[in-house]
Amino acid sequence: MGIIRAAAGAIGGSLADSWLEYITAGDMGPTTVLTKGVQVTRGKRGSNRKGTPDIISNGSRIEVGPNQMMILVDSGRIVDYCAEEGCYEVYLSSAPSMFNGELKASVRESFERFKFGGQPGRSQQVYFINLQEIRGIKFGTRNALQYFDNFYNAELFVRCHGSYSVKITDPIKFFMEVAARNATHVDFDDLGDQFNAEFLTALQTAIGQMAVDGVRISSLPSKSMELSKYMATVLDEDWTQARGMDICSVGIASISYDEESKALINMRNQGAMMSDPTIREGYVQAAVAKGLQDAGSNTAGAGQAYMAMGMGMQGAGNFMAAASASNAQQMQQNQQAAQQAAAQVQAENSWTCTCGTSNTGNFCTNCGGKKPAPTGSWTCSCGAVNTGNFCTNCGGKKPAPTGSWTCSCGTSNTGNFCTNCGNKRS
Repeated sequence: MGIIRAAAGAIGGSLADSWLEYITAGDMGPTTVLTKGVQVTRGKRGSNRKGTPDIISNGSRIEVGPNQMMILVDSGRIVDYCAEEGCYEVYLSSAPSMFNGELKASVRESFERFKFGGQPGRSQQVYFINLQEIRGIKFGTRNALQYFDNFYNAELFVRCHGSYSVKITDPIKFFMEVAARNATHVDFDDLGDQFNAEFLTALQTAIGQMAVDGVRISSLPSKSMELSKYMATVLDEDWTQARGMDICSVGIASISYDEESKALINMRNQGAMMSDPTIREGYVQAAVAKGLQDAGSNTAGAGQAYMAMGMGMQGAGNFMAAASASNAQQMQQNQQAAQQAAAQVQAENSWTCTCGTSNTGNFCTNCGGKKPAPTGSWTCSCGAVNTGNFCTNCGGKKPAPTGSWTCSCGTSNTGNFCTNCGNKRS
């Protein structure tokens, strides 16, 4: 039992009446993974006159739509399949055609594993599998996931939710290993909690691997493509090899931290901010201004409040003054260090023209003279000026000096004696 491609002329008009059974896919929505073929009666002539349920008569016609995989089943075993859109005839005596379409060669291997090798049995069915990417599958973590962030140097706990998409890449393997034998319509949601549980387990593993690779936790929402690759690697054996499904994409809608992780992140961020002397000094001045403002609004009298504040500030004020002095000193040191670094860079890049002008660019700002080449420099054939033994632009080797010779020790020389071993030039 098998199928052959139907002639183009059999699609319309009177030739269509010769088909008693015309089989197309049933309801196939965006999240449908499998549906049983539906028979449509098309006349009473021809060799196909039985009309018995689950019996596909010789000469019946099957229509395969875009992104569909048709599987022909005889008594529970696969006898043929087709992944190319078009119209096909069923012949009980023909060998399997296996129209592979754009599917990988592994589908043929799966067919050889599950095919039916005998004569047609008592019942035949046609199933259609959706080859489109199935999108919008929601997920959410019930428990917080552990994530070690190198930036914060702490174990953080996050919850995330979003959606992912899958695609059936080996329909025959999926049909034999996942779909129920008596199923007539299977939606991805009907596959149960097993897939969601496995997905969340793989998600935790993938996120953990991203932590090992040094990805900051705040960057996870922007790493959807990378996360998809991690997930595909983790689920390769369980889903791709065993069930014929691939993870296409993973989209994280939001990430939330538990209270302890929030406290750690806030403490780390505040510490990073307070390491800047400018921010520290602003904090000190703001604290003093807040104290003066509170004293002025004291209902017991501003004079008494200022007096009390002055008495209290005798001890604390010394600390504030010392902090301000320390901040000012550090800001001055940072400024001096920045100025020294800029001066050093300028000094390293500066050169003096023959007219006496000091410059930093490639041409003199006074007379327009070109910056002289560095001592010991050479010009490559590509035009780049270099000082090392190889060109920084094309990688060409520095040419040997005119009149040079190579010693037996491998050293290139220009004088009469080797500069490395002292051998005399031969």
